[in-house]
Parts: sequence; structure tokens; C-alpha cells
Amino acid sequence: MDFLINALDALSLKLGCEMLCSELTAKMVIIVVVMVFIGSFMDSIAGGGGIITLPAYLIAGLPAHIALGTNKLSAGIGSSAAVIRYIKSGYVKWRLALPAAVLAIVGSHFGTKLQLMLDEKYLQYMLLVVLPVVAFVVLRQRSLPEVSGDIAFTKRLAIVCLSALVIGTYDGFYGPGTGTFLLLTFCNIGKMDVRSANGNTKVINFGSNIGALFTSLASGKVFLVLGLIGACASIAGNIIGSGLAIKNGSRIVRPTVIVVLILLAVKIISGMIGK
Repeated sequence: MDFLINALDALSLKLGCEMLCSELTAKMVIIVVVMVFIGSFMDSIAGGGGIITLPAYLIAGLPAHIALGTNKLSAGIGSSAAVIRYIKSGYVKWRLALPAAVLAIVGSHFGTKLQLMLDEKYLQYMLLVVLPVVAFVVLRQRSLPEVSGDIAFTKRLAIVCLSALVIGTYDGFYGPGTGTFLLLTFCNIGKMDVRSANGNTKVINFGSNIGALFTSLASGKVFLVLGLIGACASIAGNIIGSGLAIKNGSRIVRPTVIVVLILLAVKIISGMIGK
């Protein structure tokens, strides 16, 4: 155990991280494991897990920028479990997912750069306008599509890639709700069925997480040991949640999306009131 702790501290120092293993407490571990598991379970079904996982690191006592970077570490590793499950089930369309994931990485890199320079309140104001519109679209639909719609591949590719770039930038800058916004865009504008939309969302969101993570690591804004502990909880939540989403489709995804949108609105409003 001492060898592992020393190795993690050495790696943290080499990366320029601001927090080391000696600052880890049992309280931090309990808070992160419980909340990251719940958030990752929700994220693997309908996105939006960051609404729970990011506050987990803040409640554990991490400064805001380190909490954001550490959350990207656990989310990036954990979401790989959901990605693998969707790939094995045949719900990832690589001709769509690969170019979109690259654009999501680019977007999240620049979004994280912006996050380190700008106040997030400007984005929160925008989301307060966007969220009611998104909620209206979801509530208006009885269910998310179980079968893909008729649309030219080039048009769908353009929609998926543009969405990945824009929402990937949002992911790097702020984050919560990224998977939900991608899922709804793919289903409603890209005319994808809910399982394929979810599978491609997971690949793209994985890319944006990795892009933001590397930028945060380069700035030393990751608590490495706590992020790796959170990653273990995230893997468990993603495995269980993605299994339910693949099995039940729109029956479980749609109500979870609605819950995510409500939680995101509450988070934004309470954050603004708190300031």
C-alpha cells in the first residue's frame, strides 16, 4: 500500500498536481464513492451524471477547478465501461462516432481553456433559456424513437459532428447535461433510434472527457488518487446503468432524461441564488 501511495504521489508531482495522497480522508472517499456511483448510473442511461458527480467532489472539499478536473478523470475512465457495453451490443456507428469524437476532443480542450479564464455565469444564463425548450421537446414526445428515421447519411454525419463540437466545447467549459443534450440532438434532429443515439453519445462524451482531462492535468488541476477511487465507482454505475438502457430503451431513457433536466435546472438556479 505504501508503495502504491508513493507511486501516486510521485506521478502527481511529476504532473504538477496540487493535491497529494496525504490530503485524502475517509470522508472524501465515502462521499465520492456513493455520489459518483449514483451519478454514473444515471449518466449511462440518459446523460447528465455530472449534475451529481461534480458536486460530489465539491462536497468532499476540493476547490472548484480541481473538482472539475478530478471529475473528468473519474468520468473518462468510468464511461469507458458503458462505451464497451454499447460496442458489444452493436449500437455504436463508427462512421459517425469516430469523426464526432475527434471534434468533441477539440471542443472540450478549448472549452476547458475558456473555463479557466471566464465566469461560468454567462453560460448559466444561456442554459436557463435553453432548458425549458429542451424540456418542452421531451415532454411533447410520448417516447424517444426505437427505430431510426429516414435521413441521408451525409446530413446525419453533419448533424452529429457539429453537435459533438459545440456540445463538446460546453462539456469542457461547464459539463453537466452533456450526454443528455447529445442524446436528444441525435434522436430529434439526427433521427437516430434511442439505443444507437445513446451508444454514439457515450463514445463522443468519452472523447470530450479525455480532451478536458488532459487540459486539466496540464494545469495541475486533478486530485489523482481521489479521481481514481471515483473511477472505480463510476465503472460500476456505468455497467449497471448501460445494461438497463440497452434492455429497456425509451421506457427508461425518457423519464431519466426528464429527471436530469429538472436536476440541471435546480442546480443552475440554486447556484445563481447562492452567489
